[in-house]
Amino acid sequence: MRQFTDRFGITKPPERSGFSAERLGRITEFFDRQTELGVVPGWSALVARNGEPVYAAGGGLRDLELGLPVEPGTLWRLYSMTKPVTSVAVMMLVERGLLGLDDPVGAYLPEFTDMTVYDGGSPGSLRVRPAARPVTVGHLLTHTAGLTLGLAHMDPVDALYRQAGQDVLPLPGTTLERMCADVGGLPLLFEPGTAWNYSLGVDVLGRIIEVCSGGTLDRFIEANVLGPLRMTDTTFSLAPERVPDLAEIYSPDPESGRLVVNEELRSTFRRPAEFPSGSGVPGLVSTLADYHRFAAMLVRGGELDGERLLGPRTLAFMTANHLPGGADLDSFARYPDDEHRGCGFGLGFYVVTDPVRAGSFGNKGEFGWSGAANTHFFVDPVDGVTAVFCTQVVTWGRHRPPVRRQLRNLVYQAMTT
Repeated sequence: MRQFTDRFGITKPPERSGFSAERLGRITEFFDRQTELGVVPGWSALVARNGEPVYAAGGGLRDLELGLPVEPGTLWRLYSMTKPVTSVAVMMLVERGLLGLDDPVGAYLPEFTDMTVYDGGSPGSLRVRPAARPVTVGHLLTHTAGLTLGLAHMDPVDALYRQAGQDVLPLPGTTLERMCADVGGLPLLFEPGTAWNYSLGVDVLGRIIEVCSGGTLDRFIEANVLGPLRMTDTTFSLAPERVPDLAEIYSPDPESGRLVVNEELRSTFRRPAEFPSGSGVPGLVSTLADYHRFAAMLVRGGELDGERLLGPRTLAFMTANHLPGGADLDSFARYPDDEHRGCGFGLGFYVVTDPVRAGSFGNKGEFGWSGAANTHFFVDPVDGVTAVFCTQVVTWGRHRPPVRRQLRNLVYQAMTT
């Protein structure tokens, strides 16, 4: 384990911010143990209160084969932790009156006009019916549009996405415009607004940002989010000289469980990105320090160091539960998962609605999200706490490392006020 206190300017005892230094050390002990067990290759974590770091550390290796350690400047693939950044960018356009949450997506992307809905059958002979209502911008932000993912392998509609080239990685030459043209012609999985299903809807939002702004998604986010927040190490396209700082990406071997390089995803950020994905593959690459600045902006109500990205009321609106009737993901998600028990969903974030059901020592209203490589962050606006965790291991099912709920409770158990 390495303390990163100097790198993050932590000069005062955490007790002054209502944390026990001894108890914060349990974060280190837990994740060092996960490294020793071979569950994660390496890790880094930062905890802050009201935007001021109280704990920053890392351990293990960013590259097992080369023996390179995790360092403060290690670059991590964020994957779906890109989605909250894109969601903030969307809401900046909403604040400017250039976009509305109830706007039909077809008003910006004609291919999403006159959508159909899956009504049974197999991939080769699907039955469809006309959608009863249009897909809206709000549906995309809340994952209630009826879109899905090619990599899901859960429904016949998923197969159509894969046939259209929307699998784990986009086909060479893909653009956001082309992706939307391909997906917009496919049937929805369900009527918009009637269920929650994780999807590439945030990529569709990325294309809407391009249409509304008249530029590319990456340039809009760089100018309006990353630049104002001084997130100088966060990018959609990594410069060649920074590749040595990039953590290698791993997955457990299906038979032995031993971590091996994920060859399918290894190329992400080692070569120029095909297109800027606002959803996550490849999405953004970032450092622990940079993503902390994004979380600090959120916990401070949309402002950091004199730069205001969103109004506080906008952010409060985004982090309310937007599922119909106050439903939670247990009841409203097409395929519920244990990681989001006791949570609803806002505009780009999970939102804790019941800390007891969520197994959380924290507060109702906590929000955040994760990435496919088991990165995670959360924001607690009640206590002013933020936490960012980074590693690089893509897992599913029984091999998923204990990160999200454990990180949350390791942070909260360390609080004394």
